Amino acid sequence: MESLISLRGVSKRFGANQVLDGLDLEIERGRTTVVIGGSGSGKSVLLKHIIGLLRPDAGEIVVDGTAVGGLRGPALKEFRKRFGMLFQGAALFDSLSVLDNVAFGLREHARLRQDEIRERVREKLELVGLRDVEHLWPAELSGGMKKRVALARALAMEPQILLYDEPTTGLDPIRADAINELIIGLRDRLKVTGVAITHDMTSAYKIADRIAMLYKGRIIAVGTPAEIRESADPVVRQFVSGSARGPITDEETGVARR
Repeated sequence: MESLISLRGVSKRFGANQVLDGLDLEIERGRTTVVIGGSGSGKSVLLKHIIGLLRPDAGEIVVDGTAVGGLRGPALKEFRKRFGMLFQGAALFDSLSVLDNVAFGLREHARLRQDEIRERVREKLELVGLRDVEHLWPAELSGGMKKRVALARALAMEPQILLYDEPTTGLDPIRADAINELIIGLRDRLKVTGVAITHDMTSAYKIADRIAMLYKGRIIAVGTPAEIRESADPVVRQFVSGSARGPITDEETGVARR
């Protein structure tokens, strides 16, 4: 498969904390890549590098032939229009209606009439399984509905790439599975490239075409869900099984070895 996003030798340090350390990863066009790893392992930092919110100390990120590190000002702003982002916790604006939340990016960046914006909002809400909710406020929505509205907002600019930051966090298993099904459906229907970060292995196994394990600043394993599930790597096996015992250090798990 053709790579749409390439990360080559990417390193990032914050003070004494080396978060990314020569990371390499290829993200294939039209498929969903899920990056797994523990809390604080650098997954969110990785997403911020892909979209150009952070610049690496070393290495490069190339998206569809464009070197992200060389972009500035209007060029960087235009580049970011290729992306839609589903934030952890949905991150809806409490003071805006569903209509205005989904329309936010369109009003900022698209040259559309108000009736065209309303039609685009309705279209994207229907795409995520919601109808006649434009007048509601975030406080009136369930957790699953908030995620769907946030996903409609991510889709509003009709992006080439969707980034998912812990898409099932805070949801019960049934609503989480509904979001997983929605992510799969969007990949198949819209042919978008997806990059998700999560430590929810149920979600990772379901939505991923490929899974990459991030550990100590590097990708230590990449494979299909089946390959990751059956990995012989002791770090991968410990993480995907959810065991506190294994090679992941005491400082990371908080559990003393025996």
